[in-house]
Amino acid sequence: MSPSRARLVEHWNSVAPSYDRHTAWLERRGLAAHREWLGRLAHGDTLEVAIGTGANLPYYGPDVRLTGLDWSPAMVEVAGQRAADLGREVRLITADADELPFEDESFDTVVSTLALCCVPDVETTLGEALRVLRPDGQLLLVDHVGSTVWPVRALQHVVELGTVPLQNEHFTRRPLHTLEGFGVTVEETERRTLGMLERVRARKA
Repeated sequence: MSPSRARLVEHWNSVAPSYDRHTAWLERRGLAAHREWLGRLAHGDTLEVAIGTGANLPYYGPDVRLTGLDWSPAMVEVAGQRAADLGREVRLITADADELPFEDESFDTVVSTLALCCVPDVETTLGEALRVLRPDGQLLLVDHVGSTVWPVRALQHVVELGTVPLQNEHFTRRPLHTLEGFGVTVEETERRTLGMLERVRARKA
């Protein structure tokens, strides 16, 4: 792992114990509804890329056979405790989203929530997600993106002056534009919360 990636992992390790408390406002402002949406659509062998603290775990249906991956061991530990509290069986792995340790076409569903805003290379991460997805499998994405309201978007650019150097967190990325370059079928998109939260459902050919 490069020094820059190691620094990012250390950052997420340090915030893992307090992450849920600090993001509670975002859950109230609409993120919880997006989690319900992806939990309803996920099925079969499902991989959650950058599972974080496991905030999506309560929303998956009983038919989902879940694997969760994150590059932060501390985040994986919190997710494991949440899974235990919920009585939810999940295979948890510490690994990098840019180099998934799975065979091609291993999953029916791949989920990513608030991860593509932070990964070093969106194209590589999406490419890996699609590589491990089975033909006709679905990719479910939820991310914060540049707002459709220009004053809010301008503020997001200002915030990025601090968050990008510190933790590579981008508030104005639009993963949908990168995804469209892979030739997948985008079946659903929706933006909420002043256009700052976007969900995308795409299907692999």
